[in-house]
Amino acid sequence: MPRLFTAIALPEELADYLADLAMPLAGARWVEAQDMHITLRFAGDIDNPTANEFHASLASIDEPAFTLRLSGFGAFGGQQPRTLWAGVEESPWLDGLARANERAARVAGLKQDKHGFKPHVTLARLRGTRPEAVARVLQELGAYRSKPFQVESFGLYSSRPKVGGGPYVIEDTFGLRGGSDDAASWANERRR
Repeated sequence: MPRLFTAIALPEELADYLADLAMPLAGARWVEAQDMHITLRFAGDIDNPTANEFHASLASIDEPAFTLRLSGFGAFGGQQPRTLWAGVEESPWLDGLARANERAARVAGLKQDKHGFKPHVTLARLRGTRPEAVARVLQELGAYRSKPFQVESFGLYSSRPKVGGGPYVIEDTFGLRGGSDDAASWANERRR
């Protein structure tokens, strides 16, 4: 039973930059550069027939390539912080791609994602980290805005069943309309 999700891989230079931001923080498990991504739709632990249906539905997505930019840092969890993240600037094209991934999940029989789409790049997973320490790290990281980057594909990824987390395996890559012909093969090569 695979644990699957769809995501946009970050350009290598951007992922390396974000990984280099790792600093001492009690209870933090920092994400490796090769595992950084923007999740579009988490499918979870699903059976093989559902996974095959999800894959087939993803292959039919016809959305345009677009430009995206990361902006800002933050944390999920309030007084019990769980995740340190880099934000993603609003984009109607990103929202459209996320909606298309949600439709593909529903066609495969998956329930609607109860959390909704909150685009971000996870930098660190936190366990028992004090909110004051997270606030200090966020202050130290300061303001941030990446250079724009082109999104020409998205991927279907797998993680460790029932556990999640990296290293992630890219199962397939789907090109976006108007992207370069080698966008899907580039994304596949990056993950090998």
